[in-house]
Amino acid sequence: MSDENRVGIVLVSHSAEVAVSVAELAKALAGGGTAVPVAAAGGTADGGFGTSAELVVEAAAAVDRGAGVAVLADLGSAVLTVKALLAEGDELPEGTRLVDAPFVEGAVAAVVTAATGAELAAVEAAATEAYSYRKT
Repeated sequence: MSDENRVGIVLVSHSAEVAVSVAELAKALAGGGTAVPVAAAGGTADGGFGTSAELVVEAAAAVDRGAGVAVLADLGSAVLTVKALLAEGDELPEGTRLVDAPFVEGAVAAVVTAATGAELAAVEAAATEAYSYRKT
C-alpha cells in the first residue's frame, strides 16, 4: 500500500527537538520506511519553546492523504492549540482528530498501526491503548 492511502500523523510538542525526535523514533520502530506520512510541529515559528498554530496547520496539510490525520500533542497549550484549530473547523484537513494518548508511546503505536494500512479509528485506538502499557 502506498502512503497515498495511509493515515497521516502529526506530533505537536512545545519543543521542535522533541517532536522531531519522537517522529524519528516512531518511524524507526515502524520499520524505518517512509510509508506513513509523519510530521513534527514543535516549538514556535521563530524556533522557541511553545506551540504554533501555523506549524500545526502546515504539518497537517503535509501529511494529509485523504485517509485522515491523527494529531498527538504533548501537553497544555499544545492540546489547547489543536482543540482551537479543530473548533474553527476550516484550518485542518477534513478527518483530523486530536488523539488522547501518551505522546511517545502513542506516537509509536499510531505510526506502527498506520503502517499496516489501518483506518483512522484503528490508529486512534492503538495510540489510546498505549495508556495501558505497563512497565513493571
